[in-house]
Amino acid sequence: MRLTPDLIEEACQFVNPLKERELDLRAKKIQVIENLACTSDQFDCIDFSDNEIKRLDGFPLLSRLSMLILNNNKICRLAEDLYAAIPNIQTLVLTGNSLEELSDLKGLEQLSKLKYLSLMRNPVTTKAKYRFYIIHHCPSVTVLDYKRVRLQERNTAKKMFGGKQVKEAEQVKTFVPGEPVKKGSTPQDKEAIRAAIAKASSLDEIRRLEMMLSSGSIPGF
Repeated sequence: MRLTPDLIEEACQFVNPLKERELDLRAKKIQVIENLACTSDQFDCIDFSDNEIKRLDGFPLLSRLSMLILNNNKICRLAEDLYAAIPNIQTLVLTGNSLEELSDLKGLEQLSKLKYLSLMRNPVTTKAKYRFYIIHHCPSVTVLDYKRVRLQERNTAKKMFGGKQVKEAEQVKTFVPGEPVKKGSTPQDKEAIRAAIAKASSLDEIRRLEMMLSSGSIPGF
């Protein structure tokens, strides 16, 4: 279902227990975030739980928005310019989505006011250095997956990811559409094509890249 201005206007709007104005868009079968400009930036919290959203993008400038809830969607990509659209976000709940790699989380890094973050029940949380990666790259976060970030964890994260060394978790090859392809794939190759999908500018390009990924025809380097 499309997120139309009519759907937004008809959705439940209320003052939540935190005395914030909240827009309830739960369980509407929404696939794409769009048309939020019609809210006129009147809400502190928007709840998109239990929809079918795959990409966290499509926001206009929403300076008032401080809480975004997206439990149980299908999110696998985050826009890298989220900070420009939702600069004052403090709470971001992404529990139960499909984020897989540490590099998929780069869109969180410039959310300078983000304090409360949940990525529970995403595949990325099984990565060995996941928690320390978030703590280092999102230093404003004080509560991660409902556990307070401790000073000792910050110190450990700094040792792991600080300094001049290039972080292995962020080493992603760049794919340029049109380059020759090779059969077979390594984890690095798959990460490269995922990054290309995230930056694709059209649905046709996304489909073509996804077919490459599933078939094993991976860009050469």
